[in-house]
Amino acid sequence: MKANYSLSNSLIAVNSPSVLDLIINFGSEDETQNQAPRRPLNLSLAIDRSSSMAGQSLRYAIQAAQNVVDRLAPDDILSVVIYDDNAETIIQPQRVEQKATIRTQIGKIKAGGCTNLHGGWLMACDLVKSRQSTEKINRVLLLTDGLANVGISDSPTLINHARQQAEQGIITTTLGFGNGFNEDLLIGMANAAGGNFYFIQSPDDATDVFRIELESLTSVVAQNLTVMLQLETAVQSTAIINKYRSTFSDKKIEVFLGDVYGVENKPLAVELSLAPFSDIGVQKVVTVSYKYQTVVDGNIQEVSDEIPINITVGTAEEANSVQPDAAVVEQASKLKIAKVKDEAIALADKGDYTTASQKLRKTIEDLKLKSLHETFEVAEEIDQLDHYAQSIENRRFDNTIRKEMRDQSYQALTRDRGDLKLRGLAGSASSLQAVSSVDQGVLVQCFRESGKLRIRVISDGYNQDFNVQFPRNIREEGVTYIVDEINLSADGSFYRASGNIRRLVKPGEERAASQYNTSTAKTPKRQKLNAPTSAADLETTDSIGDGVLVQCVKEGSKLRARVVSDGYNPNWNIRFPRDIREENVLYVVDEVEEAKNGGSYVAYGKIKRLVQ
Repeated sequence: MKANYSLSNSLIAVNSPSVLDLIINFGSEDETQNQAPRRPLNLSLAIDRSSSMAGQSLRYAIQAAQNVVDRLAPDDILSVVIYDDNAETIIQPQRVEQKATIRTQIGKIKAGGCTNLHGGWLMACDLVKSRQSTEKINRVLLLTDGLANVGISDSPTLINHARQQAEQGIITTTLGFGNGFNEDLLIGMANAAGGNFYFIQSPDDATDVFRIELESLTSVVAQNLTVMLQLETAVQSTAIINKYRSTFSDKKIEVFLGDVYGVENKPLAVELSLAPFSDIGVQKVVTVSYKYQTVVDGNIQEVSDEIPINITVGTAEEANSVQPDAAVVEQASKLKIAKVKDEAIALADKGDYTTASQKLRKTIEDLKLKSLHETFEVAEEIDQLDHYAQSIENRRFDNTIRKEMRDQSYQALTRDRGDLKLRGLAGSASSLQAVSSVDQGVLVQCFRESGKLRIRVISDGYNQDFNVQFPRNIREEGVTYIVDEINLSADGSFYRASGNIRRLVKPGEERAASQYNTSTAKTPKRQKLNAPTSAADLETTDSIGDGVLVQCVKEGSKLRARVVSDGYNPNWNIRFPRDIREENVLYVVDEVEEAKNGGSYVAYGKIKRLVQ
């Protein structure tokens, strides 16, 4: 593994305080290191099969898990746990030699009841422990779409258990599926366990996300990377910009970075506040020492090294003539944007929407003052920040928006992969004027790329490989837009949309522009329950959509109906037609509401039977 560093300023003025950004990158030595024989994996998949995963979500999760099997080598060890109310091992730890058999077993997974996340995850940890070896990468992949509501469900306890497992060499990566899971819990577990976190926003993201994780695990060049920063007297204060586990002690900081992958750098960003230097010349500010474990001649060895960080002190005139390192400033700014998103989330969680949106908008202003909006990635960040500020201002800070912001912040602060940056699909073109003909303007289209919504020009005469800076809140996959003007950016690498934006539709679908107004939005009247007289006459569906899942369970001699979708109390009864109740059958109901007297639920709308 190699390490190198860059400072935002290579020369500072004598007798003047300074604030610098320091970026230290850890990565593989060269391309041949990535091609060296990889360490075998000792991997366990813990797959949530609770009722809320039923239908499309579970099908895509199964396909993603089967794709993992295809990517593994015969020397890798794989086990699979499924969990709902209870945890069950469906594949004992074994070498991946019979891939077809393993794929078939995974393909038989069916949805069940509630979510015993702790039980399923802990069983997977035990399976990895049973074949644990320092020569292997020992990892649990925990996938869930809901809240832990059976067994241990307290977030601090689960996070602490993840830390304890990591101390025993079992690393956990968490994958949140859809909009019902607790992102703070899964991010907390991943951070404590030294693994990764992924937000699988749509079912077909699952395969891509599993691919990214396997790509990372099969390119590990260092494990347990720990960095020590010894600060010189001139360093008055410092801050770790990334979200790594850190401990501070006087003039020394210890930072745990975890695994380093050959396919991406592991960056450590530090903000340094320096007291004035009275002497001109090269001055030491920080000594960076680090240690990690790696494979040397087939054996695990600990390697250590150190880097002195120096700054050149010159005259004020010399300092003014040297421009800051644009790449360092941009990278540090992106990390600071990520921290601002977390701060805005914390404020919005408390109901302080005004301060939350102001913080995001102030960040936009600061980025533009630094002219950072002239690069595409920062221009995209600005569109994202504006989108989230609008959502918070309009009181539309929902689960999807929160999860997108948390995911973007997490990935920016811990990873350095382009396909994990600024992921998010929440947007709508429904408020735009819809027209069926193009009299003037430029046609652009929205499509999805690695979990991101991108805009490209489709009119002739433009570079159709260039991205277009475009308002984030009106991006919707598959939609074609008419834009008044498309202008090339200052650096000539992307386009900017300007002027009026309309949506192109088929003849007969035209409509005027509209403005969503929360004060005038009305809740539609609930429809009375619509169910046939027998279970045999129920319409079937293989998708939950916006519905609510209900399951029939046997309690003594009675069949009880329970709501098993996340966010509902699974112990409450629900008013549900007796003639269609069948044990363990899953039903999709349009709506479920708490009864007026509390303690139970009432179903509304159409009832369908879920087939798997």
